[in-house]
Amino acid sequence: MSEFIRAMPKAELHVHLEGTLEPELSFELARRNAIEMPYRTREELLAAYDFHDLPSFLAIYYRAMSVLRHEQDFYELAWRYLLKAQEQHIVYAELFFDPQAHTSRGVAFDTVIQGIRRAQLQAAAELGIETQLILCFLRDMSAQSAMATLQQALPYRAWLVGVGLDSDEKGNPPAKFAAVFAAAREQGLKLTMHCDVNQENTLEHIDQVLNEIRVDRIDHGVNALESQALCAQIHERRIGLTVCPVSNRFVVQNLTAKEIRRMLQLGMLATVNSDDPAYFRAYVNENLIALHEAGGLSLAEIVKLVRNSFEVSWIDAARRAAYLAELDDYLARAA
Repeated sequence: MSEFIRAMPKAELHVHLEGTLEPELSFELARRNAIEMPYRTREELLAAYDFHDLPSFLAIYYRAMSVLRHEQDFYELAWRYLLKAQEQHIVYAELFFDPQAHTSRGVAFDTVIQGIRRAQLQAAAELGIETQLILCFLRDMSAQSAMATLQQALPYRAWLVGVGLDSDEKGNPPAKFAAVFAAAREQGLKLTMHCDVNQENTLEHIDQVLNEIRVDRIDHGVNALESQALCAQIHERRIGLTVCPVSNRFVVQNLTAKEIRRMLQLGMLATVNSDDPAYFRAYVNENLIALHEAGGLSLAEIVKLVRNSFEVSWIDAARRAAYLAELDDYLARAA
């Protein structure tokens, strides 16, 4: 089953490029950019990944990205993820990036996006991996900062497929960013927002993303299962849910396998993704394998999760059909 999962063509819809910063690259960039690291070895750095909830994870996450300074750094960050994606048989990916985490420390927006874009183009040409880019706003910064970031992004509008909202949810409801997301929709961008697991006022926040922001997808969204009305809306509107089980196991001490199975039973379009794989030590394959081995999900359920990822991806109908045909061909050959 593990080999079957590994070789299956897949899509990934919820991966933060900054969360793919592996220890080896951290050390390389620190040396190149003359940044002193408080750790001497990969093992020491991994041992410092001591987080048990969302705020403790974010503190480590933002501190680690200080090694990213130049266009080449962002290129190498994205390129190494894309090489890993090829190993994982990911044929399509939608990539999150957090420009405010860099512009707030003096790195130009152009520096960030140019480096990522170069890796995307190279991956399409050399690896056969199609990618699209989603700009995420940091919800623990102001709505004014988010709007200014959207304005910075407009010269690169053709390089973006959508916008998202991530970082610390406490005290930062989706409605705080309603004007920013309305402006993004006017630009033709798709909309998604994080509704992290077991956060304060989580059902209110999910209701806001559905009915005030009118998102096209929800990132995480597991707590929607606590409300029959929210589940019905998500199902009826075919809102995709980008769930990250191994991430959940770290942050809320629960793989959420039962919840993912329940979503499938209710006809909700749940997908499985890696979130921040360098920190949670699991890319898409490892997440799917964990759901099968530790969570008990069947072959049919795993295949449905993979199929959903293509179904709710932000691509045109012809490309979606081509990817689904590739998946069906794989399943027929593996039968």
